Amino acid sequence: MRALLPAVTLVLLLLGLPHAAPWFHAGWPALSHPLYVRTSFVALTVSHLLLVVSATALATAVGLALGILATRPAGRSLLPTVRAVAVVGQTFPPVAVLAIAVPLLGFGAAPTFVALVLYGVLPVLGQTVAGLDAVPAAALHAADGMGYGRWRRLIDVELPLAAGPIMAGIRLSAIVSVGTATIGSAVGATTLGSPIVEGLVGNNTAYVVQGALLVGALALTVDGLLAMAARGVGQ
Repeated sequence: MRALLPAVTLVLLLLGLPHAAPWFHAGWPALSHPLYVRTSFVALTVSHLLLVVSATALATAVGLALGILATRPAGRSLLPTVRAVAVVGQTFPPVAVLAIAVPLLGFGAAPTFVALVLYGVLPVLGQTVAGLDAVPAAALHAADGMGYGRWRRLIDVELPLAAGPIMAGIRLSAIVSVGTATIGSAVGATTLGSPIVEGLVGNNTAYVVQGALLVGALALTVDGLLAMAARGVGQ
């Protein structure tokens, strides 16, 4: 039930913010337009969420595949490189990735999607490797003794036992995507970062607050829902 509170908060914000102009005008009386109206908050939230979900899904698929490859006997030589990339890759700021992607892909959602996928792969990859490496040797020997092949052992034994760390990586990937998608509005993507960027450019603090409230509520909602999914997988 506690995990659903952020979702309830997000819905209340989406319902209440369009009618909150008097409150923001009271807080910032010098602003002639204290409420962001260029695009509805619901449309911004849906666009933001679709971008995050699609990028996280692709990042999860790629991260899982690379993590599994790096922990197989044929790919063990790649493991140090994979771990180094997972650590070093997090040091590059999202703005730098967007700056590189824009000349290649133009403005809009495309460069933001690329940045989300690149950043989203790293947590899933790192946690997949950590989870698979932590599978007890006794469980592997038992599976071998029961005549499991490599793929059956992976699907029926290793992945279920590594599900906790993998789900933690997916949760982190999704949260990183929520924040990075916000920055994507600076390069033309339609997200909840739009009122924040416009507020910063136009010195309108009310817009920044409105966008920040929705981004925070969305991030907590995504994390809460994935936490529920992780508990379900653990069972």
